[in-house]
Amino acid sequence: MSKLLNSVNQRTQLAGENRLELLLFRLEDKQLYGINVFKVKKIITCPALTAMPHRHAITLGVANTMDGPLPILDLKLAIGHGNSNNVRGKSVIVAEYNRKMQGFLVDKVEHIINIQWSEIHPPPRGVGRDHYLTAISKHNNEIIEIIDVEKIIAEIMPFNEQVDAPMSQALDDAFEQQQESSGTVPNKNVLVVDDSVVARNQIKRCLEAVGFNCTLLKNGLEAYQFLENMTLEGRSPTDEYLMMISDIEMPEMDGYTLTRRVKENAEMKGLYVLLHTSLSGVFNKAMVEKVGADDFIPKFDANELANAVLERLGLKPTKSA
Repeated sequence: MSKLLNSVNQRTQLAGENRLELLLFRLEDKQLYGINVFKVKKIITCPALTAMPHRHAITLGVANTMDGPLPILDLKLAIGHGNSNNVRGKSVIVAEYNRKMQGFLVDKVEHIINIQWSEIHPPPRGVGRDHYLTAISKHNNEIIEIIDVEKIIAEIMPFNEQVDAPMSQALDDAFEQQQESSGTVPNKNVLVVDDSVVARNQIKRCLEAVGFNCTLLKNGLEAYQFLENMTLEGRSPTDEYLMMISDIEMPEMDGYTLTRRVKENAEMKGLYVLLHTSLSGVFNKAMVEKVGADDFIPKFDANELANAVLERLGLKPTKSA
């Protein structure tokens, strides 16, 4: 399995080309699932687990690893398919989401495929509202389900979505100063692009609590078409939106490609783009420069998001504790 994860640097080259690599795996239900290789740190055989008091139902226990305590989550149970029958001998995908490490118990890890983001599609409408899918694709005539891991993690480790009072006051002061200096009503419209309904709503609640208006879109292709239609109508995205906050991992068109296309379009390139993602790693900084994004912050911290807005307004951000 180490050969599957031989070089993150090689995979970095895929970013910005609307491609990704998926690590394919199965649970006991035998369905084929996929996870972005950029999320994966390593794959291990499930170690001995220590049960923790008052743990969430999907947390099987904590493993003592060389990298420190690692919570092991029953992915099968998390998506509502019942408890895994046993853990001995099964694989654990160790991945990083939103700056935290988790281990996901799976039945079998298969292989890695290289795929276009355009081949990854939103879940069909018929799956309802309570599903855990963020996207689907196909490999060798078999459906691949891509799980909304952010939704799972948010249920067991809720994020703080409240902006601290000093930060909220700083935003109010910034808009008041802007209005006094320009004599116009400040632009409080933000375009939010994210395929995870949980992530979209986190950003929406955070920004609306401090007076912003949010337009929510589900992926990069939808966002680019939305912006393109604006320009065809003679409207300026830069005039109508203070900024665009975009995820990176999205079906149809990823955030890197969306950013690059926006910055290459003469009628859109002035739109301020903030990439906001659970992807980790120093490669993100290089990719921000490569595609022309204005800023990048990892998910999810309400005060960091507010800091990024302050920076967009030309004010020095306040580092949260």
